[in-house]
Amino acid sequence: MQIILREDVPNLGKAGEVVRVKDGYARNYLLPKGLAYPATEANKKRITYEAERLAKLRAAEKQAAEGEATRLGGVQLTFPVKVGEEDKLYGSVTSSDIQRKLEEIGIHVDKRKIDLPEPIRALGEFKVGIKVHADVRPEILVTVVKE
Repeated sequence: MQIILREDVPNLGKAGEVVRVKDGYARNYLLPKGLAYPATEANKKRITYEAERLAKLRAAEKQAAEGEATRLGGVQLTFPVKVGEEDKLYGSVTSSDIQRKLEEIGIHVDKRKIDLPEPIRALGEFKVGIKVHADVRPEILVTVVKE
């Protein structure tokens, strides 16, 4: 069965593409969830209109994300922490700590959008990415110093 995708579907295609899938996959999953339309002439016209609308929406989202990225670009956070022998940290600096420090300076970021694969457990300077948008990812400078 040929269908037109309304949204990006992993391992299948992007929004607006006409793809061929098995009938059961289309009837039981894609069509009920609103991820696709049957590929008829009327739906092809409708999807071109939706693609234009979606492109404008994504452009506006990206522009807003770039504005947020410029605000985040020059941010430097300093965390004074207690250290033991050989400069070992008591505890660590986590994404929650970074989020709280950003909140203190008036920047609201969800802690899940802070790209910190594992907590910081050493002294020094670290660049931490913030996932503002799929294409926009500014980095902030996090400095961990002795208390």
